[in-house]
Amino acid sequence: MHAAFFLLLGASLVRFLIRHPGEPRTPWIIAFSVALALLYVLGPVLGGPGTGRRFTWLGAVVASWVVLVVLAPSFAWCAVPLFYTGLRTLPARASLVLVALLTTLVVAAQLRLAEGFDPNLVFAPPAVAAIATAVFVHTQRQAARQRALIDDLLRTRRELAATERREGTLAERQRLSMEIHDTLAQGLSSQQMLLQAADRTWDSDAEAARRHVRTAADIAARGLAEARRFVHDLAPPQFDGGAGLEDALRALAAPESTTVSVRFHVEGVPVPLPDRVRSALLRIAQGALANVTEHAAATTVALTLSYLGDQVVLDIADDGRGFDPGAAPPGGARGHGLPAMRARVRQLGGTLTIESAPGEGTVLSASVPLETP
Repeated sequence: MHAAFFLLLGASLVRFLIRHPGEPRTPWIIAFSVALALLYVLGPVLGGPGTGRRFTWLGAVVASWVVLVVLAPSFAWCAVPLFYTGLRTLPARASLVLVALLTTLVVAAQLRLAEGFDPNLVFAPPAVAAIATAVFVHTQRQAARQRALIDDLLRTRRELAATERREGTLAERQRLSMEIHDTLAQGLSSQQMLLQAADRTWDSDAEAARRHVRTAADIAARGLAEARRFVHDLAPPQFDGGAGLEDALRALAAPESTTVSVRFHVEGVPVPLPDRVRSALLRIAQGALANVTEHAAATTVALTLSYLGDQVVLDIADDGRGFDPGAAPPGGARGHGLPAMRARVRQLGGTLTIESAPGEGTVLSASVPLETP
């Protein structure tokens, strides 16, 4: 629009100078053409912040153009870029009034140039003004819809980011609760039982009491290492040095690691497991053994790791007092152990099943599918 305005203004001035050389009004035509060009160029400065300044600047531009049209009707077509200037500057109704006024002046100027009445000169300018106004209004509406859409997208992105932050916080809290239950809680429980045993045998069997204390100290050291690692979301320390899940479960079943007799057995041909799978199965085994130690009053536990081709299964069976899986526990809440195990298995796309009955022990089975090579 700016380029079209200056092109039309220059063409109109050149036309006047060629058609009317040496006329007395020529200096006025040149002066008003320069003034109109300067007003148009200085629009961002003269029509700066403030509605009043913009209206004053637009009035000066329109007034300069009207004087030029009165002096030389050939300047009439400069009105087309001025349509858009008015439409951008004025409110909707006022801009339409201005467009109508400019169109009337264009028609009058064209009829002055014509030798007789020409219908094209009467109807062409209003048609051009209508098209220009319609294009501008349509463009403005599209721009408004686009701005609204961008605002909606930005708001949606902010809401999505906030939701992701909340979900991330909840996931991290769940991860920490499961890690604490399966590692630190088990270690603290074992330490408590060992220290209680040491206290009972301190006078009668000092050597056995010292063994209990040393074992409790070893468990405390392992718990400290666990705490430092899961805070940084690292793999369990049992996998340091390239150790596999079988080695970690075998160490978990060692007599110095637990207060009950644990038998560990591997079935099938072991295959490399993803870090997430072996970490989850190790934590499930730790949590299950912690439950057995605290609640089952069991004497032996069978820990079985089975490789079944497309899945790996971890079974923990004890000969303890058992329980009714469908009954509500005393106190109204079961704790964090079993929900944490279910959450770990569910994250891997597997299943967790529990078979138990009062007085008949408990069998816990975690099955995790393996991706086909």
